[in-house]
Amino acid sequence: MLKNPEDRRARRSRKLLKESLLELMKRKSFAEISVRDVTDAADMNRGTFYLHYSGTTELLQSLEEDLLSELQALIDAHMQETFAVGSVAPVFEPVLDLVIENRETCTVLFSSSESSGFFQALQHLVHENGAPLVKAWFHPADPRLTDYLLNFLAWGFIGLLREWFQQDMALPKGALLSAAQRIAEGAAAGLFPPEEQRDSQ
Repeated sequence: MLKNPEDRRARRSRKLLKESLLELMKRKSFAEISVRDVTDAADMNRGTFYLHYSGTTELLQSLEEDLLSELQALIDAHMQETFAVGSVAPVFEPVLDLVIENRETCTVLFSSSESSGFFQALQHLVHENGAPLVKAWFHPADPRLTDYLLNFLAWGFIGLLREWFQQDMALPKGALLSAAQRIAEGAAAGLFPPEEQRDSQ
C-alpha cells in the first residue's frame, strides 16, 4: 500500500522548518527568531507552519525531542549488552556516532542558552538509564550518591562533547571514547569503593 502523500508532505514540511530554525540559530539568538523568520527561510507560508507547530518554542522542542528519542532508542538497543559486560563501552560508541551524525544540531543546541531544557532532558536521560546500572554494579548504600554521580557525568559529557566540537574533533574518536569511559569508571570507582573496602571502613 502506498503511504499517504499528505503524510510525506507533512514530514517534509516539519523537516524543512527544523532545518531552517537550526540555520537561523547559528546567526542569532532563539529569542530573536520569529515564525516569519522561519517560514521565510523555509520558503513556506505561515499557515503551513501553524498546521504543525503553535510557535517557535514548540518547533525547538520538537527538534530536541527527535534527537532525544533517537538517543533513547540507541541506548535501549545496547542496554542488555552493557549490563552483561559490566561496562558502558557497548553503548558509548553508537551514542557518539549518533551525536557525530547530528553534530550540527548538537552544536547549535549546546551553544544556545534557550535550550537549557535540552540539557535538563539529557540529564534526565542519563539518570533514568544510568541509575539501574549503578544499582546493579555498585549497590550504593546511599541512593543520593547515585544522583551525584549521574549528574556529574551528564554535565561532564556535555562539556566534553562541546569542547570536542569546538576543537573540530581533532582528538580521534577512539581516544575520546577511551577518555570518556575512564572518566565514568574513575568517578564511579572513587565514589563507590569495592564492597570489601567499605566493610573495612
